Parts: sequence; structure tokens; C-alpha cells
Amino acid sequence: MALTPTFAMWHKLAGKPGGKQLFSAAMCLRVPYFRTVLPSVRELRPGHCEVTAPKWWGVHNHIGTFHAIAACNLAEIAMGMLAEATVPTTHRWLPKGMNVQYVAKAETGLRAVAALPELPEFGDEGFDLEVPVTISDAKGRPVVTGTITIWVTPKKR
Repeated sequence: MALTPTFAMWHKLAGKPGGKQLFSAAMCLRVPYFRTVLPSVRELRPGHCEVTAPKWWGVHNHIGTFHAIAACNLAEIAMGMLAEATVPTTHRWLPKGMNVQYVAKAETGLRAVAALPELPEFGDEGFDLEVPVTISDAKGRPVVTGTITIWVTPKKR
């Protein structure tokens, strides 16, 4: 299977000193809004992505915790990178919806893990792919849980 350009770049950079940071910076150049949470991609493979973000004043809400929508942004980054590593180059994907639950105050930096229980089959028909995402604090406690649905279709020939 051919790798998407994003996943190919990950393979090229991730094992080198500073490579994960360089990959994360390049990702933010491609999708500038992601910069708002200062993300760092830590792991990426088909069906799995882990991204971290520090707690800094740019993501604070009115009570000084990690803003709920900034956490959703982190979830979308994890889902998007998972999709880039999972969906084959013969197909495309588009976000369709997000359902989240805020289960605890986010008082630290966060770690988002998007993980599929199993890899789907990519056939000739479009389908909804539900990507579960858990966002945890520095102690490993979930603060946001959710599912992001993406629409996956074969590319037009």
C-alpha cells in the first residue's frame, strides 16, 4: 500500500533527532489553526495516533484550565493524523461530525489518543468511520472523550 504524503513524511522524520518536532511543525504549516494548541505528534501508525499539547495561556479559559474547544482541536489533530496513516491513497476522507463529553477539568497539558479498535475495509462504497478519541491530563485521567466521524470514499478516477 502506498503511503499518504503525510504518513511518508512521518516515516522519514520520526526516527531522527528532532524529527517528531519537525513533523509537528510541518503539520502546523499545512493546517495553521492547529498551531493554537502547540501540538506534538508522539506516535503515528495505522489505526493509532497520540498527540500532546502543553497548558499555556493561549489555551486557557476564564478559570485558567485548558479550554474545552482547544481540547476538541487536539482531538481533531489526533483523528486527522490517524486518518492520514490509515486511509489508503486510493480513498479520501472528510470530517463529518464530532461528539464529545467533557468529563473533568483539564488543569494540565493534555494527551489525545485516537485509536480504532480494528482497521476497516476500504472498498468501492463510501462509509462513515467513527474514530474514538480520549484526551487525558498529565496524571492519565480522561478529561474529554468523544468520537469523530469521518466520511471515507474512493477517489474519483
